[in-house]
Amino acid sequence: MDISSGDISGMVFKRVVKGDTEEVSFDADMLMVFMELDGKKSLAAVAKKTGLKMSSLRVAIHKLITLRLIVKDEDATPVIDGDFFEHLRMQLSLAIGPLAEILIEDAVKDLGHNLSRFPSPKAAELVELLGRQIQREEKRNTFNQNMFRKIKEKDY
Repeated sequence: MDISSGDISGMVFKRVVKGDTEEVSFDADMLMVFMELDGKKSLAAVAKKTGLKMSSLRVAIHKLITLRLIVKDEDATPVIDGDFFEHLRMQLSLAIGPLAEILIEDAVKDLGHNLSRFPSPKAAELVELLGRQIQREEKRNTFNQNMFRKIKEKDY
């Protein structure tokens, strides 16, 4: 897993219980981060709680992964629900017509995900990508406003 680049703020990690009694040295940042990783909080929430910048958090996470003390919890990443995708399809259909569903599927794939497990922290990126497909400015603005309102409502 490469955490050296890209947006890691939505990732969720959990601690690993090791059977061996190997001694491990923690620096202050590593210890703070390790104590906050519970398999529920995103790295954005961990950064906020610890007061660490994302660059420092990235270094601590890398060290903890290397020591095999944490793993990414794939199941804990919050995903977009069907209601959001239905609203997205409807709003995009109003703006561009029947190609909306195909454009949504393509955009989700372009972002490296699938419809059944699309991470909610990437909702705004998906809407922005789809908004670029709308040629008429007034329709694009209406689409963006409606979708960002929905993102806020869903707390994505």
